[in-house]
Amino acid sequence: MPGKRDDRRRAAVEKQIDENLKRVYEQDVTDEIPDRFLELLQKLKEQK
Repeated sequence: MPGKRDDRRRAAVEKQIDENLKRVYEQDVTDEIPDRFLELLQKLKEQK
């Protein structure tokens, strides 16, 4: 039967995972889209 220590450890791990996911997401959101990718998107739009 899990005790309070296991619950605290699990909560700490979940918190760390949440913080890391938020950090990665925020980094992706602030990164600019590379010019090469924008050019490819433009070519696809022109093909329609």
